[in-house]
Amino acid sequence: MKLPHNIGRLEALSDGVFAFAATLMVVSLDLNESWLDLPDKGLNLISFAVSFFVLIGLWVVHYNYFRRSGGYVDYVIIAYNTLLLFVVLYYVFPLKSLINSWLGKERITMEGLADLFQWYSLGFLLIFLCISLMYRRASKKTKNISRALNLLFYSRHFAIYALLSAVSILIAFLGIGIQYGLPGFIYILLGPLCYYHALHFNKKYPNTQQ
Repeated sequence: MKLPHNIGRLEALSDGVFAFAATLMVVSLDLNESWLDLPDKGLNLISFAVSFFVLIGLWVVHYNYFRRSGGYVDYVIIAYNTLLLFVVLYYVFPLKSLINSWLGKERITMEGLADLFQWYSLGFLLIFLCISLMYRRASKKTKNISRALNLLFYSRHFAIYALLSAVSILIAFLGIGIQYGLPGFIYILLGPLCYYHALHFNKKYPNTQQ
């Protein structure tokens, strides 16, 4: 007997993991002493704030998937979602170290910074690859043509994020422009790439609404 999947439980688990990731970030602040008395506590607050809002941004992307997918869930979706949540738990920590190095709080060599960029981009790649594959899976399973095209659009949209992060990993691996933060600044290309993808997709499927 095939039992229906409960999307509510999947969303509840996901929200719990995001909340746990935020808790780990707070614990890592190390506020045993009054941060008002120590100058570097202000830098801790900045790196925490950036990491926190990136985490919230990822939660919004994840939340929007479930709004757009029409409630479709199967074991493939669950597998992609599980991998995504696994990566999210660790994703904020290389990001925090990267921010601290930019703020001068953590001393790091060029080789260490290149490794940090690679870890950051690997987390970015895995998260958005999972999101893209979830959209693609849902687009293939929905019987509503308009919704299927909408899901296909977002599958390709987030695939751009994954591809650009792969380029960032390659640049960091080759050591190109590390001192200038090139592996990070390359993400600026997300704006124009996603814009031109939307133009092309809407031209090919004019009745699609994003």
